[in-house]
Order: sequence, then C-alpha cells, then structure tokens
Amino acid sequence: AIYAFFIAALSLTAALYGPAVLSQNALRIDITGVGARQISVAIAPFESATADTAFNQTVTQVIRSNLSRSGRFTIVDAGFPQPALSDRTDPANLYDQWRAKGAEALAIGSGLSLPGNRIEVRTILLDTMRSETLGGLSVNSERTELEARRTGHRISDYIYEKLLGEPGFFATRLAFIRKDGQQYSLVISDADGQNTQVALRSPQPLISIAWSPDGQRLAYVSFETGKPVIFIHDLLSGRRIAVANERGSNSAPAWSPDGKRLAVTLTRDGSSQIYLVNADGTGLSRLTRVNAINTEAAFSPDGQTIYFTSDRGGSAQIYRIPVAGGTAQRVTFNGPFNARPQVSSDHAHLVYVTRRDGAFKVASLNLQTQQEIVISSGPKDDSPSFAPNGRWVIYSSRVQDRQILVATSVDGKIRIRLSSDSGDVRGPAWGRLP
Repeated sequence: AIYAFFIAALSLTAALYGPAVLSQNALRIDITGVGARQISVAIAPFESATADTAFNQTVTQVIRSNLSRSGRFTIVDAGFPQPALSDRTDPANLYDQWRAKGAEALAIGSGLSLPGNRIEVRTILLDTMRSETLGGLSVNSERTELEARRTGHRISDYIYEKLLGEPGFFATRLAFIRKDGQQYSLVISDADGQNTQVALRSPQPLISIAWSPDGQRLAYVSFETGKPVIFIHDLLSGRRIAVANERGSNSAPAWSPDGKRLAVTLTRDGSSQIYLVNADGTGLSRLTRVNAINTEAAFSPDGQTIYFTSDRGGSAQIYRIPVAGGTAQRVTFNGPFNARPQVSSDHAHLVYVTRRDGAFKVASLNLQTQQEIVISSGPKDDSPSFAPNGRWVIYSSRVQDRQILVATSVDGKIRIRLSSDSGDVRGPAWGRLP
C-alpha cells in the first residue's frame, strides 16, 4: 500500500483560529553534525555607547548562536575589548591582533538610537587572513526584543553569505504541528525555534502545511467540517478562506512561485488527481488524467513544471509534468518507494521520502547529475521542506518514540535537531519572513 501520505481518513471536528498568539514553548536545538571545514569567526560585542545595551547584547548573542548551530563556524571568544570595537574602529590595527587569536574573520558593529523608538545597527565584517574589509550591513528597526532577534538573524545571513558564498537561512520562519496530549496546534516560529506563536488549535490533527512565497499566508488541510478541506490562512489578520472544498478529499496544497495559484489533490472525479486553482478558490482546472493516484504536487522555481507522486507504474514514484499539461516523465528510479517531492529554489536538488531497507528516509537528488544521496537516518522520516536558500532541508523524524524536527544541509553532513519539551512536533514547512 502507498504510504500514509495518501490516507485521507482523519476526522477533525473543531478548530479555533484567529491572529497568532505568543507561546512560551520554544524549540530546543541540538547540533548533531558539523561541516568538514569550519571557519573560525569572532563576533565582538556590539558597541552600545549611543544605543540600547540590551538590544545590542541580544543581537550579538543571536549572531553567535546562529553561526555556531549552522555547523559551519567555530566561534572565537571575543571577550570584552577595551575600548569597545565598533564600525567606526580603524580596522588596520585589528587584522594581526585577531588573526593571532585564531579568528579568520571578525565582525564588529554598533547601535545608534533613532527617534521614534527605533535603532540602527551597523556591522563591518573583516577578513583577518587577507587583511581586508569584506563589507558592511546596516539594519534599521524598532527597538523591541523581537526586532533585536530579527536584526541578529539578518546580520547572521550577511556573515554566512560573505564567508561561505551562499545565502543564509537564519532570517526565516518555520511552521509545524505540535501535539500536546490530545491538543494539536499549528505553530509558527523563527528558524532558531524562538518567538513561537500559535496560529490555530484543534483537538484533532492538521496536515499538509505550505507557506506562501511572500511568507504571509499558510495553506493547510483541515477536517473541521467532517471532510478534508484546504484553507488559506492569513497570519497577520487570522482570516482564512476555504480554497478547495470539492466533493471527496481535498489535500496536499502547494503554492506557485508567484503566489497566485495552488496545486491541490482532489478526488472529485474518483481517483486522486492534481488540479490547479487560484488562491481565491476560483479557476479550478484538472492537470493529471491518468487513472492512478496522483498527489503531492510541488512547483519548479520557474512555475512551469510540477513534480508529483504517482503509483501509475505500480509503486509510488516521482514524476514531473508541464503546468500547461502534457505527458508526465518519471524522475525517480532508485528504491521501491519515493514520495513527497520538494524542489530547491535554484532547481538544483529534489528531496523526497524514500523507503530503503524497510525504513523511511529523506533522499536528495541532484537534478543535473542525477546523483542521489540519503540525507536522513530513519526509521520514519517525513515531510521534507526546503529552506528558502535551497541549501537546507527540514523534516519530521521519530526518535525514541517522540516526534522531532531535524534540519540538515542538503548534503546531509550537518544536522540540527529541534524538539519540544511539551510535546511532539511534526509536519514542518520552511518559509520566508514577510
């Protein structure tokens, strides 16, 4: 039988929804792997002579934590230099000093108080090995704890990209389902598991979360009316609409890259087939027509192709078909079961759930070379989702009878576990900050 992805027999009887509310249940993070080559970097305390000291301390702490948990950096103890270092400090006297301390790179910066309870944080990144400045970043924000953390995330992304040559993933958000006893919650958090907010509660499971490209809306499946219905939920206002409420099952929503349409799976005509529908619920049209299970669509970054799961060949495998319609082509050939495809933002990699030696794991396929690697350990891994930078993947995993989330680099070498002290977490989706 095809894996539980195709089962639509859940029963959701009630849901409470509205604007997201703050939760104290932050995720706990454990690093379980590191990169083969780590860069040593020092983050000097951001100078606060003309700004909020607590704000700058939070920014400094977040940057250090982000870079450390990425598995790509070793953090050099910066201490408390006197006089304090800032973006106004002449870097000429810093290269030799910090290279001697073992730092290949040094970030220095400061905060500047602005009118209207705002603050500007300026950062300079120095390459101590080449004795040169790599550039700088200025972030203007409100003076709040939330914005201090988000400023730290944005600066972390800047440092990550400057030193590694690829976009960072810190200034992003996660959506996932948390189960506390018999209570299920749709939870939003920052990528580091902090700033958790509950967007939806239900006494029964919710499934198939998908972020809109702009990071402002979520699509998901709810059974609150007694049947599976696809909703779009605006996170700022708490308003939502039923975008697919056809006869039979409505499942597996996936956003188009422009945010104007969704691909969905419906059984209105008998077997599971993939349809396209506008984000306001209009313009429904059928895409697949083979008499088989066709489900779990994912758009290519250019919006011209859809990858999906089908058992048309006798077992669940991944296919692709033009959005304009046409003949589907098989994509996966390794293993007896491959499902739940997700495509990276640069169209370089495809990740999916695969069954190997009786265990369900996450695999990554290089779409150019067709080289496949298994990037998770099993035995029951599920729901892979790419970070917006296309270099990291998050998925659900069962560890010692608990459901946790695992984020991994696309090569599988670095893994970060995210777990909740208050319950199981599952079904993640990785999205942008609005």
